[in-house]
Amino acid sequence: MSKYPVTQVVANLPSSVPFVGPEIQEREIGKPFDLRLGANENGLGPSPKALSAMREALSEIWMYGDSVSYEVRQRLAEIHQVGIENIVVGEGIDALLGYTCRLFVEPGRQVVTTTGAYPTFNFHVSGNGGELHFVPMNGHHEDIDGILSRSKSVGACLSYFSNPNNPMGSWHDASEMQRLIDGFEGDNILVLDEAYREFAPEDAAPAFDVNNPNVLRFRTFSKAYAMAGARIGYCIGEAGLINEFEKVRNHFGVSRVSQAGALASLNDEAYLHETLGKVVKGREKIAGIAEKYGFKALPSATNFVAIDTRRDEQFARDIVDCLTAKAVFIRMPSIAPDIGFIRVSVGSEEELDQFDQALGEVLAVVD
Repeated sequence: MSKYPVTQVVANLPSSVPFVGPEIQEREIGKPFDLRLGANENGLGPSPKALSAMREALSEIWMYGDSVSYEVRQRLAEIHQVGIENIVVGEGIDALLGYTCRLFVEPGRQVVTTTGAYPTFNFHVSGNGGELHFVPMNGHHEDIDGILSRSKSVGACLSYFSNPNNPMGSWHDASEMQRLIDGFEGDNILVLDEAYREFAPEDAAPAFDVNNPNVLRFRTFSKAYAMAGARIGYCIGEAGLINEFEKVRNHFGVSRVSQAGALASLNDEAYLHETLGKVVKGREKIAGIAEKYGFKALPSATNFVAIDTRRDEQFARDIVDCLTAKAVFIRMPSIAPDIGFIRVSVGSEEELDQFDQALGEVLAVVD
């Protein structure tokens, strides 16, 4: 095999991706999924006003998007009561995490995260030569004290924490999150992923303090606003820290269509509240399906539910594989000790009825 002049860091990495996408699986099974409930996408769909705005913006697709996403940032600043200088917009949280790692991670630098937490962050850390340290989950929750302790002991430059948590759907309240934030000082920055914030209880996040240079808080339009394919998200932090992104980000990475959809979504609060209500009912329905088959659904503050099958990892994997063969896409968390779990995203009532039927058929044959 030929060798290429990639960096030494990259040369030593395995060829891998954080997730196997559902389209790849569809090609493997030779047909599209009938139910797509595994990627935590919001199948309830975006605001009709957002769709209309994006269609209108298509006539301008020959132009680059606004390089600073001014109107989106201006509206976000109003909503979150921060300055526009405290916000950077990028191609979803994934890209923003990549820029964050490019800013702060290099060979020899230490980074802390939770075992089993969002793997794309780890992917970016490794790609920049950082050394990862993992803190185990604590009772289905990310461990605040464990993260604080490990971050200090290894002298981390970045520490990743998600609230609500992916993939278990658990969350900490605002007072506990503020305790976490207050524990960061010096050169250690908390990377706080709040992708599922809109689905969580009101007391799940403290107010923004844009004078604190030790925390970056990430939000997205992929989940509650149902715009995963548009690739747009944002980060809020202290102005000087946010300005550092200007050195490395793709200034024309967010399209005019994505910006138009995001702005219209922010201005359609009624539709957002309607969506959040449907997600609550969807979580309840999934919990009922789990109970019907003798499983246990964990409390969730996201648009997905982690389900304890009360069996081992192989049993859970057999369920996922058999559902895949039936063109039903779900995933499993596989975080020790939570290894007998499956994870199901909220869909429409009809989709969840179809999932119920498919699961019943699978359980009739899976040992």
